[in-house]
Amino acid sequence: MLFADRPSLVLAPMEGVTDAPMRALMGATGCFTHCVSEFVRVSDRVVPAKVFLRDVPELAEGARTPTGLPVQVQILGGDPERLAATALVAVECGALGVDLNFGCPAPTVNRHDGGATLLKHPTRIREIVRAVREAVPGGVPVSAKLRLGWDDIAAIDENAAMAVEGGADWLTVHARTRTQGYAPPVYWEPIGQLRRLGVPVVANGDIWTLDDFRRCQDVTGCRHFMIGRGALADPALPYRVARELGLREGPVPETDWPCLLTRFLAWTDRYFPPSPGFRLKRVKQWLCLAHRHGDFDRFDQVKRAGTVEEALFALGGDGGPAPVPL
Repeated sequence: MLFADRPSLVLAPMEGVTDAPMRALMGATGCFTHCVSEFVRVSDRVVPAKVFLRDVPELAEGARTPTGLPVQVQILGGDPERLAATALVAVECGALGVDLNFGCPAPTVNRHDGGATLLKHPTRIREIVRAVREAVPGGVPVSAKLRLGWDDIAAIDENAAMAVEGGADWLTVHARTRTQGYAPPVYWEPIGQLRRLGVPVVANGDIWTLDDFRRCQDVTGCRHFMIGRGALADPALPYRVARELGLREGPVPETDWPCLLTRFLAWTDRYFPPSPGFRLKRVKQWLCLAHRHGDFDRFDQVKRAGTVEEALFALGGDGGPAPVPL
């Protein structure tokens, strides 16, 4: 997981994107120190073990991807007792750490007392963190994922303080408010100010390039960073950031999209039932993100593809199978 005296690069949770196949693929880069699962929602009942084992299959393998990347389980909800009991279930399933989601901006989630809506109720953040911290063994870290506030960036001061008072081992902060969603700008300055609380702080938000990373590092003074969309938009970015942090040596590989996607599909086939439509959807999903946020310029050819083979052929690949990389 995360250590206060060492830099960290964390793969962000992205619903429907950084699932088990993507976590395995990114784990193979050797760039990330750990990743966080997509959130498991805790609504009107304690989440059973079978849900964790289904949604975070790495729990059956020591809470690590097959490529060796530690996976922290993220849960989301608003009821302290149910969250605490659910966190304990996750730990009993093998979770190495529990992350509490106070940042999801999705309207459906917020309407059901989850994610960023808790930012309007700082004392509830403290109650939830404290309940989870007291429920799980002391050696299991409990962290909190926050945005700067619901509609005011100054709210992070109280919300972060409440999370730490509740017992959070570290904070991850996305540098926007909930009302911003993912619209610019990001505000990195308040993240750096949170280091005074005495726990590690992970900076997150709009790290698309190495220059972005350097600016974020300079402004926040942080040693820990989380990237998600940037890592998918430019698969070379994790290598560049990891080198900058001293987490990895060696040259930065050029992005070979056919090879990368073929490996991703091999992992997809390992975790999901065979489905040509689903495989093609995942390829287009990734390349659309790389087109919108990176410099991938061949999405027009790919989006017309009716099969995975056609998509890979449009990228210069042969569409043939590849073994899962070990």
